[in-house]
Amino acid sequence: MSLSRILRFDTPTARLRAVAFLEGLSFIALVFVAVPMKHFAGDPLLVRVIGPIHGVLFIALAYLAWDSVSEHGKSWGWAGRIVGFSLLPFGTFFLDRRLGEDDEAFRRAQQG
Repeated sequence: MSLSRILRFDTPTARLRAVAFLEGLSFIALVFVAVPMKHFAGDPLLVRVIGPIHGVLFIALAYLAWDSVSEHGKSWGWAGRIVGFSLLPFGTFFLDRRLGEDDEAFRRAQQG
């Protein structure tokens, strides 16, 4: 799957998928690059840069999941699964296929 299909922002489900992807990348960068640099190399700069970016993306992901429940008829379990997977490194990438299917279903519903 191409990155241009993941990083779309034209529907609510596409925005959620894109933010989930970016949040997952930021989490991996934080856990596997920035934190080791801080603790093993004594350089906290990457944590100071990536940490807040990751925090904003996590809040955006949680908001978009909540918005999907309140505005687009998704279940609280669905939203909880998204937020829960975002707490695991690589977790949001496991959800990407399902979020892509949800986006395609949303697009079909909007057309018909």
